[in-house]
Amino acid sequence: MPVAFRNVDASPTDDVRTWPYEALVAVIDRGLVPDWQPIFAELRRSPWGRVARRVEHYLSYREPGPGSTLFALAVEHARAQADQADRAEAAARVREAVDLSGLTKAEFAQLVGTSASRLSTYLNGKVTPSAAMLIRIERTAPTTREA
Repeated sequence: MPVAFRNVDASPTDDVRTWPYEALVAVIDRGLVPDWQPIFAELRRSPWGRVARRVEHYLSYREPGPGSTLFALAVEHARAQADQADRAEAAARVREAVDLSGLTKAEFAQLVGTSASRLSTYLNGKVTPSAAMLIRIERTAPTTREA
């Protein structure tokens, strides 16, 4: 039987992002795995979003237990997955810029002001370039194509 909300103007079938805080707490405390699925899906969709922040807030003062550990791990895992995807996207953008430039990796690295070995770490995703470096890298590709 699905969890029921009491004293809140929401339904468990509503979008989890619209649930009041009290509804989120009710599902965490009294819900079963099927009731938790909308929360877990939202955590994966937006690991630093409003629902994730509310879950974190609730867990900060809730008694530790298996449920709180599960939700804490879900937030942590969603954020780790998002970080990994962001790193992969940054590496793909660097690879695309180098490929579009038509330069060797060493020439490209020199042109953007880094070493060939550091550029290699950007290309394979081991290191994520700073925002300033990523902008320089992306600006360099079109500049070298036009030359």
